[in-house]
Amino acid sequence: MDLLHWKLFPLLALLASFLFLFYIQDSSKSSQSGCSLFPHSHYWIASKRIVTPQAIISGAVEIKGGSIVSIVKNKDWSGNFKQVVDYGNAVVMPGLIDVHAHLDDPGRAEWEGFPSGTKAAAAGGITTLIDMPLNNFPSTVSTETLKLKIEAAEKSIYVDVGFWGGLVPENAFNATALEALLDTGVHGLKSFMCPSGINDFPMTDASHIKAGLSVLAKYKRPLLVHSEIESDVESHLETEDDGGDPRSYSTYLKTRPPSWEEAAIRELLTVTKDTRSGGPAEGAHLHVVHLSDASSSLDLIKEAKRRGDSISVETCPHYLAFSAEEIPDGDTRFKCAPPIRDAANKEKLWNALMEGDIDMLSSDHSPTVPELKLLNDGNFLKAWGGISSIQFVLPVTWSYGQKYGITLEQLVSWWSERPAKLAGQHSKGAIAIGNHADVVVWEPEVEFDLNEDHPMFVKNPSISAYIGKRLSGKVLATFVRGNLVYKEGNHAFAACGSTILAT
Repeated sequence: MDLLHWKLFPLLALLASFLFLFYIQDSSKSSQSGCSLFPHSHYWIASKRIVTPQAIISGAVEIKGGSIVSIVKNKDWSGNFKQVVDYGNAVVMPGLIDVHAHLDDPGRAEWEGFPSGTKAAAAGGITTLIDMPLNNFPSTVSTETLKLKIEAAEKSIYVDVGFWGGLVPENAFNATALEALLDTGVHGLKSFMCPSGINDFPMTDASHIKAGLSVLAKYKRPLLVHSEIESDVESHLETEDDGGDPRSYSTYLKTRPPSWEEAAIRELLTVTKDTRSGGPAEGAHLHVVHLSDASSSLDLIKEAKRRGDSISVETCPHYLAFSAEEIPDGDTRFKCAPPIRDAANKEKLWNALMEGDIDMLSSDHSPTVPELKLLNDGNFLKAWGGISSIQFVLPVTWSYGQKYGITLEQLVSWWSERPAKLAGQHSKGAIAIGNHADVVVWEPEVEFDLNEDHPMFVKNPSISAYIGKRLSGKVLATFVRGNLVYKEGNHAFAACGSTILAT
């Protein structure tokens, strides 16, 4: 080897070391970028329609380190930045927060599971969901069972996921056990006033609920209640044994009349008076889930609010999209509890939502395996109840709401701001400086057919009542804490959503 080569050898060795170091660093960046389809931690999202708490603006949102660090209008923004994602006229708004979803993990992951359920959520613009404490096995009613759920979720979720705990007779009068569950991180508690259909999640009554609220008052967290009380007389009307056709939806509808909801809410209101200012449970809050009856039940809730009770109520898109008259015989995809009621009731629900008497929306995504829906038999009395919906709630709400003149600001209120408040998520629910960069980008005007050609990420898409519908509102992109987790049919390579625990 000549002298020139000997002199170059140290330089080549130094260059090789530099390239190796660069490769290690670049590999690390690539691995980290698996969380996002847009691997930059500092960038801008631009659009002519950005929904902020103050107004819909044309401008840009600056995202850095997973948070929103600035918001500028077009007149104040030069656009001379290296990393800008310009979505043109598409709507940019806070990601949806679904406070009522059953992902059935662990124990019944074949029904849904955290990976498929959160992929579907991301594809639908949902950036945070709070998972219900039942349908998974075992039910989440203790610190031990909560830890099982947290372990199942870690490294399996594409959006942020929090958890409700269960209020059941076994723990209702045990303040120590409830406090331990709340200290471990549940965002509140959930109970049923009728049989839940899950053996290890039995029903509660007003005494259990009163005891639960007294503990929740110390934590300022909510109690969510499935508000139906069975009436033995009415529940046996028109059943299969009495000659009612089990394939007829009207047969099932008669088995769960509005009086069930009314009776439960009337009993609840004997307890919610304790949540008023100066009451023994001040600081606690009661939330009525999936309201179906828009008449007497809703009137009772409105009166309780006027009296100062700390109470709120949600309904779900399937009660706003469908009516009993249009459900075909044997189509058990539409079975849920409380049931979908008649067209006149649907109109009242829309009016209550538009007028602010219903506070928010949730999916009540409650899937199962197709065999339990009895799709071939069509027996409404024996099929598992629950609507599979989590991927479609944004376009469904928007599509069916056009008749009523809903606005983007109302969508944000129903699906982001108020759910964030209920779940204690003060850094979510709005495009605001300091908040998590949880963002959905979508095109309200774009229509699509929800058929077998449409990308669907729920584990069992055939059981969804929305299959076959034409909807408007195409989700283009979903960002969770600044990570682009979904983009037009594709998800990030890694599931980097966070488990969010109450503190």
